[in-house]
Amino acid sequence: MKFTALKTTSLALLTAFTFSFTHAEESKDENIEVTPNQTVTQQELAAIYVLSEICPNLVDNKNGFEQGYAKLAHEHLPEEKDAVSALAELSKNKKFKPILAEAKSDAKTAGDDKNKEICQELTTYSN
Repeated sequence: MKFTALKTTSLALLTAFTFSFTHAEESKDENIEVTPNQTVTQQELAAIYVLSEICPNLVDNKNGFEQGYAKLAHEHLPEEKDAVSALAELSKNKKFKPILAEAKSDAKTAGDDKNKEICQELTTYSN
């Protein structure tokens, strides 16, 4: 049940993070729904990476967050041995920086309460 709630909330957050960018950039035929079985967009990866920046200051259970974040990253980058490190490297990529800036702006717009809710859910995601 917690897993379903987290997936739903994560989907809502990732959709909110990527909506303004993807709505303008993607065709109507492209599916932007976030599930590990589909192709993951750069916007989704940016939204996930932003969680690594904002969540540590919003949660008390840092270890739980790190485990949940690692699981979420791995689900979206299953081909990577260390998905967390792969996302960190991607965040340094020149072409990725504008996408990351958009995701950071979207997270700021979402506000601390919504971000904290999602970050808190990630603390139990690995269970």
